[in-house]
Amino acid sequence: MNLMSKNSPGVRFAELTRETSETNIQVVLDLDGGSRRDILTGIGFFDHMLELFAFHGQVDVGLGAEGDLEVDDHHTVEDTGIVLGKAIREALTTGDAIERYSSVHVPMDDALVLIAMDISGRGHLSWNVTFKRDRVGDLATENVREFFRALTAHAGITLHVRMIAGENDHHICEAIFKGFGRALHLATRIAERRNANSTKGKQD
Repeated sequence: MNLMSKNSPGVRFAELTRETSETNIQVVLDLDGGSRRDILTGIGFFDHMLELFAFHGQVDVGLGAEGDLEVDDHHTVEDTGIVLGKAIREALTTGDAIERYSSVHVPMDDALVLIAMDISGRGHLSWNVTFKRDRVGDLATENVREFFRALTAHAGITLHVRMIAGENDHHICEAIFKGFGRALHLATRIAERRNANSTKGKQD
């Protein structure tokens, strides 16, 4: 991973490592980047989806994962979600108020997906997506939900994902990851209004 550590005040940056008996995940994240992506998980289609998230989210991401792919892709995908979620949460601890809410519709050919999020500090995933295939490339489609479940739990994000239309599972996946990136970008913009996060004056 080629992203450099940043320690300046106000820089929304995180660098985390998680090692278990099943995986070793390293993540470097800059929420205000947008031009650097260095992603290698050993799961080609998953790498492609993470690159789309980073591009459309206008974030810099360095991510390396080594997992027990000889078993299957579940642990690698889930643990990547855990570490990326923690990185998002840590990068947002600068104290600056953010817009917090966002909602986007993303079309991808036959697919149309709604992504709505609230960076509330409370992790919750509401998922209404149906895949027709067990796998897209080398990624099990059931693990797409597992990735976002892990990410939202550890980022403290309430996330609603709705498939409005779609026949091609590849297109549906693309729309979800692109939409998540775009929604995250909008929700993490610095708020112009004071106490924009909540009528209570705090993020809850």
